[in-house]
Amino acid sequence: MESQEKHYGSVADFLAVERTFLAWIRTGLALMALGFVLARFGIFLQEFNLARADFHPGSYGYSLWFGTGLILLGVLVCILSLVRYLRLLTDVRNGTHSFGRASALAVSVAILLGVLGLVMSYYLLATRHVSALSGAKVKEAYMSAIPEAAQDNGIVRIASQHSVNDTVAKLVTMLQAKNVKLFTVVDHSGEAEKVGLSMPNTKLLIFGNPKGGTPLMLASPSAALDFPLKVLVAEDTAGKVWISYNSPSYLQQRHNLPANLLLNIAVIETLVANAAQ
Repeated sequence: MESQEKHYGSVADFLAVERTFLAWIRTGLALMALGFVLARFGIFLQEFNLARADFHPGSYGYSLWFGTGLILLGVLVCILSLVRYLRLLTDVRNGTHSFGRASALAVSVAILLGVLGLVMSYYLLATRHVSALSGAKVKEAYMSAIPEAAQDNGIVRIASQHSVNDTVAKLVTMLQAKNVKLFTVVDHSGEAEKVGLSMPNTKLLIFGNPKGGTPLMLASPSAALDFPLKVLVAEDTAGKVWISYNSPSYLQQRHNLPANLLLNIAVIETLVANAAQ
């Protein structure tokens, strides 16, 4: 019986097998990276959906599962490519001819990606309502999610998720925790009611810290016109609550304050952002 002729691998064969293995590793890494991006795709949908009445902040849709599936597929590709690489090395060393067979790994990955691509396409079509949001709704959602841009008068305004009284209570609690002195809370709507007038719930908090405010007034005495710091919590005619304050950058320009002292008043931005949540 004639023995089968064996073709032992050359250096070029070993290097070719290694290049193929590295190519599969890159494929696995690319799948994992794409999966991570896809898993976070739902967060972008959440931002756009802020304008929807049925918005639910904890739901990211199916993108999380699709992304996780791609990540797991990438891990599987890396593991199977290692197994394939070790098998091909053995074949090359033993002179076994196995390169005529179709790559089961390549076929499997192609099928899985094809199926996943179809499912993702259906998902994107099912969520196309996001792109159909009117320009006005998108703008409203954006403006309610981030601080309203400071106007020429330097006032920054952001929406609060709480009532006026609850927002004021949160601010007072945070000021106490930071050992910042609350000089007074001016109840404008309450004072109006005392003289027989009516206005939406409106309260002004005046607070500060001499250690932070004194250097500002020494650098520019006119700064005393705007210090201590003030935060206005007011309800508009539609019942929405807004928090307003003077922009630190505006105060700096208004009183020509040194840039190194801006940190003394920048804390108001974090304070208001936390109170609004």
